[in-house]
Amino acid sequence: MPLRERKKTATRMALHEAALRLAVEHGLERITVEAIADAASVSRRTFSNYFAGKEEALLYGDHARMRTFLAHVRDRPAGEPPWEALTRAAERLYLDLGERDPRWVAQSRLLRGHPSLLERQAATYAALERDLATAVAARLPAGGSPLRARVTAAAFLSAWRAAVQVWLDQPPGTSLAELARDALGIAADRFE
Repeated sequence: MPLRERKKTATRMALHEAALRLAVEHGLERITVEAIADAASVSRRTFSNYFAGKEEALLYGDHARMRTFLAHVRDRPAGEPPWEALTRAAERLYLDLGERDPRWVAQSRLLRGHPSLLERQAATYAALERDLATAVAARLPAGGSPLRARVTAAAFLSAWRAAVQVWLDQPPGTSLAELARDALGIAADRFE
């Protein structure tokens, strides 16, 4: 990645981390864009160049993880069946994530209590579902149904979200990869 892009990514991540830290410490209602910009040592204008508002800055980590997951799906061997490609890509993402990231857990718990964040997260997942359906469609035999691709993507993401929600309520040390594998196995019976 060129230096300019690395700097942009670093600024975006600094803003995300500042937003998350402030929201966890003070509550979403009490933080402002100005406070986030100050905490990240950038101007309000710079914040606006990266995010439309504090909610978008808070959700950037999820957005980045979803983009990484989609890239992992696209990197899978072309002849691999769709559900297997999705599952293997998710396993790779779990390896990338490593142990439970306290910031991600805090963000996910924060999402549960704020409808404005849930609404934005739902829109982000809808976009991922469309992109994932396109990746699935490319793996279906010629003449494969666009509906099948969309339902497969939606079912996969639903099982994945269910595993994450259960994982967030478990004590530290519980394996997200194992819970996800179980959830995806339940759903796989219909889509393999």
